[in-house]
Amino acid sequence: MPEFVRVVEVGPRDGLQNEPGELPTAVKVELIERLADAGLPAVEATAFVSPKWVPQMADHTEVLERIRRKPGVSYPVLTPNLKGFEAARAAGATEVAIFGAASEAFSKKNINCSIAESLERFRPVVEAARQARVSVRGYVSCVLGCPYEGEIKPERVADVAAALYEMGCYEVSLGDTIGTGTPGKTKAMIEACARRMPIGKLAGHYHDTYGQALANIYASLEMGVATFDASVAGLGGCPYAAGASGNVATEDVVYMLNGLGVRTGVDLDALVEIGAWICGILKKEPTSKAGRALAAKRKK
Repeated sequence: MPEFVRVVEVGPRDGLQNEPGELPTAVKVELIERLADAGLPAVEATAFVSPKWVPQMADHTEVLERIRRKPGVSYPVLTPNLKGFEAARAAGATEVAIFGAASEAFSKKNINCSIAESLERFRPVVEAARQARVSVRGYVSCVLGCPYEGEIKPERVADVAAALYEMGCYEVSLGDTIGTGTPGKTKAMIEACARRMPIGKLAGHYHDTYGQALANIYASLEMGVATFDASVAGLGGCPYAAGASGNVATEDVVYMLNGLGVRTGVDLDALVEIGAWICGILKKEPTSKAGRALAAKRKK
């Protein structure tokens, strides 16, 4: 079991990107700043994608330029192509992320190209980032199941993860996009990836559709994975998967890790407050069980 786990907060990007209605830029900026102040070492800020496809991220440049950057905190942004990277770099990005898939069908539906084509599309982004001394993080979606193909073989996940690592990604986040994974399947998938690249360069990104996200994180911890993505209040979800709920809630992850004696540097009480605040603005209930329980306990 790792002594320290790095929690990557993805709420401001992955959590908000499919929210209906336009969220004010000032709210996004405040959310990012409050999460950084709560001790999260990385806060995914926005996505430099076409507003036509992701309207909620249309203010990406303004968000990145306006945030107060806390020393020691990284603010990665999603850049699916060279045009996105150049815009992100102009706005002051120091870390970017590229997003592939382990499913051919999902890749074609999501980014309109095959897996092989997507990897070729990422190469100039990684090269441009290297020249600009910008860190690149890789994502692989559908690592434990696809809404179109069903089961995904661990070896296919390992192929994509290894390709991203060899291309120059400092870390590869393994995403259970539709939340169908279970601990046994998670371990088998991580084992396959660890045969192709260092396990210390792998991260877990688990959705909670079937209530398995924390169990999958625990299984990953046992394998030696020490970085996990999470979204405050459990915001987010996959628009391509029927019934797919959001990312695992950051509050729940930190609560579990605290109980295991694993350090994160994250203030759980502050997280609960942030989750309640942003959900109040979005007019929804937090899906974090720990968040709701701690908030109720505080009111007594």
